[in-house]
Amino acid sequence: MVNYDVIVVGAGSMGMAAGYYLSLTGKKVLLLDSHNPPHDKGSHHGETRIIRHAYGEGEEYVPLALKAQELWHELEKETGSRFFLNTGVLNVGKETSSSIKNIISSSKRFSIPIEIMSADEIEDRWPGITVPSDFIGCYEPTSGVLRCEECIEAYRELAKLNGATILTNSRVTSITAKAGSVEVSTDSDSFTAHSLILTAGAWSNQLLSMLDLELPLNPVRKTFAWFDVDEEIYGENFFPAFAFDTPNGLYYGFPSIQKAGLKVGRHDGGATINPDKAMTRFGEELGDQEDLTQFLTSFMPTTENLMYGKTCTYTLTPDEDFIVDLHPKYPNIAIAAGFSGHGFKFSSVIGKILSELIINRRTNENIDHFAIERFK
Repeated sequence: MVNYDVIVVGAGSMGMAAGYYLSLTGKKVLLLDSHNPPHDKGSHHGETRIIRHAYGEGEEYVPLALKAQELWHELEKETGSRFFLNTGVLNVGKETSSSIKNIISSSKRFSIPIEIMSADEIEDRWPGITVPSDFIGCYEPTSGVLRCEECIEAYRELAKLNGATILTNSRVTSITAKAGSVEVSTDSDSFTAHSLILTAGAWSNQLLSMLDLELPLNPVRKTFAWFDVDEEIYGENFFPAFAFDTPNGLYYGFPSIQKAGLKVGRHDGGATINPDKAMTRFGEELGDQEDLTQFLTSFMPTTENLMYGKTCTYTLTPDEDFIVDLHPKYPNIAIAAGFSGHGFKFSSVIGKILSELIINRRTNENIDHFAIERFK
């Protein structure tokens, strides 16, 4: 039985970043994943994710968003690759929208540059957008888009170069925790370590049940799709990433990057799934295409035909805030889960936080808002 300093179970966005930051400390690290990340079985695929700093989900996220951006730039310098595209991000909704109010207030508190725009100003700046007269826009020029799968690949390669062991297609079958040690078994082997990080996405509660813990996590099916567009209107050099708070739901999207088409998804809603069962593909559920098309017809009417769509998973908490904490019984176990569809942008800083929790049992970042005890 091989012994490690730290085992990371779930080597997706948060887990792979945690593995990288632990590898920098000289710790003997093992990362286990039931698939081969980056993969299309969880929440991190689909090529791109938005990163924004003036945050509609609450001001407590802003320091972490700014730190995450700093760490993404560090990753670019370390690898010589470009992971961040500075497209800017446009948030649109009624002035009374909670997300719009949070964006404006957090931008003021943290001195984040945003431009508040009327409906007419939005339409003048971006002819591909049509909005009701009572909507406003908050445009953040310093934010943009992350190439999510390439970020994970970079952390994976760097962690390996630093000596981390990564075992893919290795499903964990049991976890046993004791004071100061853990034993983790897969279908084919067993491993021990002083500490454990669990970042298993939709599978989190299956594994946490082995550690006498259950959290209110709800995995749901989500869809997104790419549409054919006029590159002179919706191309990455002209059009921002965006989020729209509309009467029919919350929608987000990306400009056409490298002529791939305009990408659009719906943030709210979604049916609960069993992550161990095959998810129905895009278009096999009633309304997959129609939901996105009605949004585009209303707000971006010059878009054209659907090119293709995909599915992914959100793992929701009741308040849609993250869980990042030490296990209440085992302080040598760190848990990150429930990222509720807005976590990827933070994976750089969450990975660093997890490494600090394991090494020091504390972090300098403020994660009080993400404590497990709030569900008691």
